Amino acid sequence: MSKAEKTKQFIIEKTASLFNTKGYTSTSLSDITEATGLTKGSIYGNFENKDEVALEVYKYNANVLKKNMSRSFGEEFPTTVDKLHAFVAFYRKNWRSVFLNGGCPLMNAATEADDTFPNLKKQVTQSFGEWISKISQVIVQGQKNGELNEKADAEEYASLFIMLIEGGILLSKTTGNQKFLNQALDKVLNIIDNELNKLPS
Repeated sequence: MSKAEKTKQFIIEKTASLFNTKGYTSTSLSDITEATGLTKGSIYGNFENKDEVALEVYKYNANVLKKNMSRSFGEEFPTTVDKLHAFVAFYRKNWRSVFLNGGCPLMNAATEADDTFPNLKKQVTQSFGEWISKISQVIVQGQKNGELNEKADAEEYASLFIMLIEGGILLSKTTGNQKFLNQALDKVLNIIDNELNKLPS
């Protein structure tokens, strides 16, 4: 990486939690300089404006979540049901760190960017599409392997899982009570085991 690329990455990493916690539009340039220890000139020497910083930070936050979530679908989990269970377990195990860093970056950005930040909304839409696609692919592979109900609509179930989990995160973060996320995760597990799974557990 060049010096300029390293500086940009430094700014992104130092402000990732800040943007996700405070908000992409509410975070000021002064907040960015305070978090990084850099001058305004250094920030604008690497980014065109604050919106560009916000977009790059969102991409970084979304990519971190994507990488962590994708580990659930790795080869160390032999069956499709194991992979889906690991996906649910990821949220069960990591809810505290997610909350401490402001919550789910996709949901936060989606709520904030709906009407005020169209470029951010475009990125969030793409992220949710990729998330749905990834879970759908896992379900489809399970159907091909004979593990999962072949009549199930993979994209519909993937979307349902996201809706349940994101809703659980929202309620738990708002109320400070983990039970809502656990209820959502329990429901997802119930669907996996009783609607999708064809094999005896």
